[in-house]
Amino acid sequence: MSRNGGCDRYRAALADESAWARARRPKCCKLANSPRLRQAVAGKLRLDWSPEQIAGWLKRTHPEDEYNQVSHETIYRSLFVQTRGVLKKELLSHLRSKRSMRRSKPVDPNGDRRGHIKDVVSIRQRPAAVEDRAVPGHWEGDLLSGPNNSYIATLVERHTRYVMLAKVAGKDTQTVVSALIKQAKKLPKELYKSLTWDRGKELEDHRRLRWRPKSTYIFAIRKARGSADRTRTPMAC
Repeated sequence: MSRNGGCDRYRAALADESAWARARRPKCCKLANSPRLRQAVAGKLRLDWSPEQIAGWLKRTHPEDEYNQVSHETIYRSLFVQTRGVLKKELLSHLRSKRSMRRSKPVDPNGDRRGHIKDVVSIRQRPAAVEDRAVPGHWEGDLLSGPNNSYIATLVERHTRYVMLAKVAGKDTQTVVSALIKQAKKLPKELYKSLTWDRGKELEDHRRLRWRPKSTYIFAIRKARGSADRTRTPMAC
């Protein structure tokens, strides 16, 4: 609200128009639009400051002026993507890594980041009955975080939409998996065939859930950015 005039001058229609204008892409780099900010960043780079230090210094120097702030990621991109024509290539020599190009974070062989859960397999190996909700016994779960470090594990049966909730003391994998085992043991064995979960580290110890060999699967799913839908990739347990 503050960027649209604050409580006294805020108008919903004008704020909506401004939001749409800011969201237009492609958008010119922030450093390209602000010579003063660009000079400040370049000066600190020549003093061998890191982009993270520069971003933090700008935030402390201009705490309520976002137009005189810039993220370290923008500085890195302006240095390594020379087609932007913002920061001179010579400033690359002042970075501590001394790299001439920026490398992305390690990814898995399938081409996207997979978190820390091992034994991930393709979603195509999940039985068709799970996908079309034809038979009961296939569950979807998630860990919900609340205030004061409170957590609830949710389990929803895909066929009947039956819901079970379990309060857990922490989000570490041992605590969460133990709570899931306790909930699952309340069910008849034929009503626990698979569990679909996201890629949170709380399910890193998922193999403990397989107390019936060759009959239980854990499907790790990754939530799509900006969407309530999920792109699923199962993890055999």
